[in-house]
Amino acid sequence: MVTIATETPFVLLYDYRCPFAKNVHDHVIAALRSGLDLAVTFTPYTLSQGHVEAGSPAVWDDPTQASALLALEASVAAKSTDPDRFVDLHEALFAARHEHSIALTTVEQIDAILAALGIDPDPIWAEVATGGPRAVIAEAWTHYHDDLDVFGVPTFIVDDADATFVRLMEGPDRTDPAASVPIVSSLLELVISRTDINELKHTRLSR
Repeated sequence: MVTIATETPFVLLYDYRCPFAKNVHDHVIAALRSGLDLAVTFTPYTLSQGHVEAGSPAVWDDPTQASALLALEASVAAKSTDPDRFVDLHEALFAARHEHSIALTTVEQIDAILAALGIDPDPIWAEVATGGPRAVIAEAWTHYHDDLDVFGVPTFIVDDADATFVRLMEGPDRTDPAASVPIVSSLLELVISRTDINELKHTRLSR
């Protein structure tokens, strides 16, 4: 029986551009909505910074990279200004990027998603304008990359000491969200209690 999943706090990193992050985050969201009690903190991790050449400014200091950070900034702002709706927005941003091919690089694109959810955009963009969300993104990337060797998303962080990258090939069953509960529980059991497993990879996909 899996018990660790509901007892151990963990961080789950995301960037909306990654389809594998979508799969994992959608499973976690489905499990949460199905009643699984998870102490999860959704945390941004910009993939853009991993492609910056030595000597170039960090993406959060580079005005030409502003559009690449916009969706992450909006999500961070939403978490502080409208925390009860964060998960809805988080899911919708992933869906917009990977199901509807929306780049999420303009205010107008993100405003349309906020409007569809009935979320007031003004507090979110006011928070973004303070620079606070961008500072959160910079701090998260620097810490997890430099201190825990994180290289991508989705990555689970436990006790701010152990980082595990996970790649799931399929998202949740939309007709049965509760099916994500055992998937997420089993995954967390491996991530949290079997730190001796460094890599587990099927050589062939079943599909």
